[in-house]
Amino acid sequence: MNNLLNSINKTLLMGPGPSSVSPEVYTALHKPTIGHLDPKFLKIMDHIKIMLRTLLKTDNELTLPISGTGSAAMEACFVNLIEPPDSILIIENGYFGLRMIDMATRLNENVDTMKFEWGKVIDINMINDKLKQKKYNIVAVVHAETSTGVLNPIAEIAKLIPDDTLFIVDAVTSFGTVDINVDKWNIDAIYSCSQKGLSCPPGASPISFSDRAIYKLKNRKSKVPNWYLDLSMIINYWGGNSRVYHHTAPINMMYALYQGLCNVIEEGHDNVISRHLEAHKNLKLKLDALGISFLVDEKYRIPSLNSVIIPEGINDLVVRSTLLNDYNIEIGGGLGPLAGKIWRIGLMGHTARKENIDKLISALSIIL
Repeated sequence: MNNLLNSINKTLLMGPGPSSVSPEVYTALHKPTIGHLDPKFLKIMDHIKIMLRTLLKTDNELTLPISGTGSAAMEACFVNLIEPPDSILIIENGYFGLRMIDMATRLNENVDTMKFEWGKVIDINMINDKLKQKKYNIVAVVHAETSTGVLNPIAEIAKLIPDDTLFIVDAVTSFGTVDINVDKWNIDAIYSCSQKGLSCPPGASPISFSDRAIYKLKNRKSKVPNWYLDLSMIINYWGGNSRVYHHTAPINMMYALYQGLCNVIEEGHDNVISRHLEAHKNLKLKLDALGISFLVDEKYRIPSLNSVIIPEGINDLVVRSTLLNDYNIEIGGGLGPLAGKIWRIGLMGHTARKENIDKLISALSIIL
């Protein structure tokens, strides 16, 4: 029997995620698996929490990784904090805003939405007017919309959120690539993932709850409707002197997350953010030379996720398939109304380096 793993080649991951895994993280993944209550593993868990708080710029005690992908972390925020008859507002300008709406409406019918054009930034004035018209228990928005490359102005939106309204933010693509200040921006619940800015495989997703969010969780009148993601139980496994078993954590994935966080802190958080911005500028310069333009206005672009317009007459699938099959380079296509119209080029984590950009541009130049 042929082992299918033998057919897997090293691929330069320059799509919307996952990003290329760093050598140090691969080494961490190969460490021997130990028990999920082993004292050595508990120390790793504690250090993961400390590093997450440092990089998210928060003092939130409930800051930990969910055992699952970014979508699990998203759902953890919603299932723990939404309780009928809560009034919820979700601001949407892309695919992952739609996912928020889908999750919220499964939990509660009382969900309002504000929809903006994909590829355009959210209109602050319209949000301000909306929040003056109606009182909401929860407002949710995506920081870096992976489907479009738009970086929404979370700090500005935060100023509009009333003190008695919980603010949920998706930081799946922004964490580890641009600045995030959870406490300064008064974010009550924020979540991310391991496979983008942290250059780990998918499977461990950071989440952080403010004291106000914890108060809402502890004072629910009904149980959290999802047992696996019930943070009132998970926190007893991740915190305190006496760890209470909840589930078997993905041990080696937590090794990877630990190392990925160490890499960011050792390089310096500000240096990491600057590296992503410089990589974006380098990519833009070289794409300009190929006549390829960006979808998003420069002021609102995510440096780590570059949505570019496919040149007229070029077949999207042919180019991406050729890049993957002939050059072992992966880039992403568009979603929803942008399918076949844009490419999404990721410069996240370990991928955000000049030599990777040079490889992509060289291959694109030949293909085009």
